[in-house]
Amino acid sequence: MVAPRSQARSIRASTSVSQEVAEQSAVGEVMVRSLIRSQLRLALVVSAGFMAALLICWMAVRWVPAFADWRILGIPAPWLMLGVGVYPIIGASAWLYVRAATRNENQYRDLVEGK
Repeated sequence: MVAPRSQARSIRASTSVSQEVAEQSAVGEVMVRSLIRSQLRLALVVSAGFMAALLICWMAVRWVPAFADWRILGIPAPWLMLGVGVYPIIGASAWLYVRAATRNENQYRDLVEGK
């Protein structure tokens, strides 16, 4: 006597995540949407931080009257801060974004490749 399922074809238990993504199945779509959401969340957080830093610079210029009277090499300090001092903030924001976005993509890739 033979068990009923012993003659049945072997069915693959599960498909890999990379196959799910490649075949654009429901699981693959969820994975891709998750990556997109995490990248969007990151972009919003970094841009909010950048805007907050700019707001703090603007508030220093606007509400600290003594700061408005300072001059460095004959140039008003507020002009220097808003014209030149903003670039390190832009650079830091860009560096943080690229670093975190790369980490998100590496985590996604590891998940898809099954590492």
